[in-house]
Amino acid sequence: MIWLLLVSLPPLAGALAYGRAPLFAWLGLGLAWLAAVGWAAGWGFGWTVLALLAYGGALGAMMNEGMRLKRITGPIFKAFRAVLPTMSQTEKDALEAGTVWWEGELFAGKPDWNKLQSYPWPKLNAEEQSFLDNETDELCRLTDDWDCTQKGDMPAEVWQYIKDKGFLGMIIPKEYGGKGFSAFAHSQVVTKLSTRSSAPAVTVMVPNSLGPAELLLHYGTPEQKQHYLPRLATGEEIPAFALTSPWAGSDAASIPDAGVVCKGMWNGEEVLGMRVSFDKRYITLAPVCTVFGLAFHLYDPDRLLGGEEVLGITCALIPHDHPGVDIGHRHFPLNAVWMNGPVRGKDVFVPLEFIIGGPKMAGQGWRMLMECLAAGRSISLPGSNTGMQKMTARAVGAYARVRYQFKTAIGRFEGVEEALTRIGANTYLCDAARVMTAGAIDLGEKPSVVSAIVKYHVTERARQTVNDGMDVIGGKGICLGPQNFLGRAYQQIPVGITVEGANILTRSLILFGQGAIRCHPYVLKEMHAAQRGDLKAFDKALWGHVGFTVSNAARALVMGLTGSHFVGVPDTVAPETRRYYQQLTRFSAAFAFIADISMGTMGGALKRKEKLSARLGDILSLMYLASATLRRYEAEGRQAADAPLMHWAIWDCMFRIQQAFEGVIANFPNRFFAFLLHRVVVFPLGRPYVVPSDKLGHQVAALLLEPSPTRDRLTSDVHLPTDVEEPVGALEAALVATIDAERIEAKLKEARREGRFDPRILASGDVDEIWRIALHAGVIDEREYAIIERRNMLRDKVIRVDDFKYDFGLKAAMRKVPSHSPAREGAA
Repeated sequence: MIWLLLVSLPPLAGALAYGRAPLFAWLGLGLAWLAAVGWAAGWGFGWTVLALLAYGGALGAMMNEGMRLKRITGPIFKAFRAVLPTMSQTEKDALEAGTVWWEGELFAGKPDWNKLQSYPWPKLNAEEQSFLDNETDELCRLTDDWDCTQKGDMPAEVWQYIKDKGFLGMIIPKEYGGKGFSAFAHSQVVTKLSTRSSAPAVTVMVPNSLGPAELLLHYGTPEQKQHYLPRLATGEEIPAFALTSPWAGSDAASIPDAGVVCKGMWNGEEVLGMRVSFDKRYITLAPVCTVFGLAFHLYDPDRLLGGEEVLGITCALIPHDHPGVDIGHRHFPLNAVWMNGPVRGKDVFVPLEFIIGGPKMAGQGWRMLMECLAAGRSISLPGSNTGMQKMTARAVGAYARVRYQFKTAIGRFEGVEEALTRIGANTYLCDAARVMTAGAIDLGEKPSVVSAIVKYHVTERARQTVNDGMDVIGGKGICLGPQNFLGRAYQQIPVGITVEGANILTRSLILFGQGAIRCHPYVLKEMHAAQRGDLKAFDKALWGHVGFTVSNAARALVMGLTGSHFVGVPDTVAPETRRYYQQLTRFSAAFAFIADISMGTMGGALKRKEKLSARLGDILSLMYLASATLRRYEAEGRQAADAPLMHWAIWDCMFRIQQAFEGVIANFPNRFFAFLLHRVVVFPLGRPYVVPSDKLGHQVAALLLEPSPTRDRLTSDVHLPTDVEEPVGALEAALVATIDAERIEAKLKEARREGRFDPRILASGDVDEIWRIALHAGVIDEREYAIIERRNMLRDKVIRVDDFKYDFGLKAAMRKVPSHSPAREGAA
């Protein structure tokens, strides 16, 4: 009977999913199916007739709406409502925030690749490009990261440049005096600044991300917009946003900060307002802000506003010098010099007009924050961390060609090659995800799940990239000083891992936990129907869900058995990527099925299975990253020289997807379903992917070791100083000089093999003496000697490390860092 049920399931599921179709069509399909199965299985006449009768009876019951609702859907509906956890308005706002974009296609099991190709690849307009090439590049030039670190702040003239050139108002429309830039332009500026220093990058990105300007644009009253937006655009006002509490970090909705609606004195008269107590920390720009947004719970015990006593989280905009506000000193986030610190207040009275959007928006703060979070989280950290990766790829690749050990450029050793390969391919992939996601914002999307994906994966891969870079440059990287181009990035990488949602939490609870409900085509509909008590809507969603699950199981099985070779792919994609689209389609169907099985068998307990949830989130995330990589390859014209970067990134994603599937299946609580998933649906013919090949890795690493259009595309918008006294400037010049000298190096090696030099010539310890001897011996000429001399000078600049007087560290440790920056005086 189990076998009978299984073979009846596909046609029956079709009837359930498309119940409006004529009964005879599904009856005919089912009869034909079962007759074929019975003949193939050798059931005999009696069993085949029994199967046909069973199917006909089940189909008849399902097609009769009254019977189905009463006998089948009704009990399921009742059980579903009983186990559905109650959900606060705060949880609903977080769950339903934003929009569903490409991740919805991946979650549905049948991605429309034509839709992916139709998304426009972002480009800067002429004004934005000019700003990036000129003002942004000049801000990079003005910023000396080491000097800023020693002084604890950017110089006053740099702060003034940031204000004067409109960096703080990039997202503010021109009608309010801002730049009106696209999300992509904002991302490009942050990325470029991050190739130079975190100080200007963070200072610029925070006012243009989740903060007062964005909240005012979406929810502010006309009066608030007219007052604040022009001042924010010109830097007359410097904003901060105070959300995080010492007692509520990742669980931001549980902030204890609270206000009570009451009457109080303001500007000499009694008005209706709020008395608020708050204690916030980790607030970026707080030490220099002139106005800050504040999130707190608002209560109205006397019902002075005429509504509920508990209003909910509220966002207000408060001047830094408002009576009772205490702007604390500052934090030092891993020795970064961008401003960050606490904000406190006890029983601070503020009028209701300080609420962003006015009194009508009291209690709406969490919804406001959740709706705006997707845009900022899609840009800030993906941009800054991709910038770090681009700089690492450019500089470390050059260093690996310039630095010789064992008479060979270290980049030629396979061990170093392995690190360079990851650096190059991860940079290519992360930049693709950054650009595609910023483009989604410009299309009007607020992709909450995608923003979490790019935040998590770009920061994690940036950590890998910078760690690999430190491994390659070795001792050069561990001595801080003006010549260390990577040390500060290495120090500050954990900041991106921690802020805007800690990565552990994001991976364990959000990527799949939110994605499963937000992106699934039926789950949210079922939840809404159950909450409303709407049995008919639940019936429609439920049986659509069943048909969806069975369809994905069947598709995943067929694609697995055929190696996905017959999956349709648009003719417009590059031939060399066709198999990737087919395999991603297969993985998408398998993921959709395994997600449904996980939710169906574990229900609410899946939320507590954080490791399983994390692995399911990995699958969804990696499919998104692979999609972005493929889209980039097409958008950039299928550059053949860039293909190794694309191939390695995709193979790495596919292999990791495969590992994540195995992790889910190996730990799946229901072992019957684990066997079904493993042997039947996901891997019926074994695992199709292995790690990317060493040959491919060699090709990727080679792209970082010499100038080329591919290297320029990979590291586009890295700030490149022309001064060879700058570490990156020296590297750029030394790379070219090293390549120019390699032919001459070969001549010297040949002469030494021929015994034309006395072995004792290097006894002096002067590594360059042999070149002078070679010149006098006629092995090289004056022009060649000049090339070598320049190479040696630049090489020595590149490999040098800084040293200081013995008391430098003591003096630096004892120096009293000012609690406020010159920026406050300049802005006030």
